[in-house]
Amino acid sequence: MKAAEIAGNVYWVGAIDWNIRSFHGYSTPRGSTYNAYLIKGDTNVLIDTVKRPFFDQMVSRISSVLDPKEIDLIISNHVEMDHSGSLVPAQNLTGAKILASKRGVEGLALHHDGLEIEAVEDGQELRIGDRVLRFIETPMLHWPDSMFTYLVEDKILFSMDGFGQHLASSKRFDDEVDKDVLMYEAAKYYANILMPFGGQVLKTFEKVKDVDIKMLATSHGVIWRKDLNGIINAYLSWAKGETKEKAVVVYDTMWGSTQKMAEAIVDGIASEGVETRPHKLSDSDRSEVMKDVLEARAVVVGSPTLNNGMFPTVADFVTYMRGLRPKGKKGAAFGSFGWGGGAVKALRENLEKAGLVLSSEDLEMRYVPKEEEILKCFEYGQKIGKEIKGS
Repeated sequence: MKAAEIAGNVYWVGAIDWNIRSFHGYSTPRGSTYNAYLIKGDTNVLIDTVKRPFFDQMVSRISSVLDPKEIDLIISNHVEMDHSGSLVPAQNLTGAKILASKRGVEGLALHHDGLEIEAVEDGQELRIGDRVLRFIETPMLHWPDSMFTYLVEDKILFSMDGFGQHLASSKRFDDEVDKDVLMYEAAKYYANILMPFGGQVLKTFEKVKDVDIKMLATSHGVIWRKDLNGIINAYLSWAKGETKEKAVVVYDTMWGSTQKMAEAIVDGIASEGVETRPHKLSDSDRSEVMKDVLEARAVVVGSPTLNNGMFPTVADFVTYMRGLRPKGKKGAAFGSFGWGGGAVKALRENLEKAGLVLSSEDLEMRYVPKEEEILKCFEYGQKIGKEIKGS
């Protein structure tokens, strides 16, 4: 397997995982990559490694450039095992010392035995022959140990999990792949991994806004060399919680009653000229739903009552969304029940804990909704649509 030169004597030596379909609890239908980088020079530096099963693939790519035993230094930007999983065999093979943030040293010691690791400081610079590396701590993007590494002369920011996508490709750069697919996967990645850390994204931007960046070398997916402004501006918008005139209606159903309600609510919202996207959870992956939630102004969730509580797929989704903490969004709860309710009350509690603002009254109906009740659902959607347009 061959390395790919991304700049003069700077190489991508990562691995392509064509077959992975689940990562971090969300779907990855387009696979992923684990990106590692090699800087060749007076001091040969490996930036990050790959998920352990792909170690041989990384070594093969390195070997197309130089003998892996000639690597002098390994940078670990992030403790998580998809990037640090091959550190032990990499150090055993090369004998190279590992550098990480202070929290990275602590985290790596808890993941791996016997590593020789040294901590670097935020803002510290290290000369490697005729080049300089600068280390920029980015705590909670998306772990406490995370950091960027900046190659000063080449103006390459090795941005770890920032700006990544779960996208397997034989191409290495953003201008070589379909832009719509790329931005879809970048948005889905942000929604499912980085959404809770919008404040940290903004703080990191303040730290690096004056850094001259010509390339964003990510740890997953393709490298940004063409549309850097596009992805950076998208991140700033997502981090600020900016939304569109859009509603997401998320629901599941047992015998069709909640679905009838959902369809009428969707029609009501759409009648106000608001983009509306329904998701039936038994047919939709929660990570795909969260991608739509990212830029939505309202999230409307419905559930039938089962055993005095939410339907399992709905309970799973709202628990997942609570962890991702979307901000700046309206919420609403609806559902159906038979002899006793409970789902809608539980929904409201969970949506409020997720940070949604519930201005509408809950909508709850018993058994199969009649024609006049379907009209009430439509009017409920109209009200939500008007609120979205007016906000």
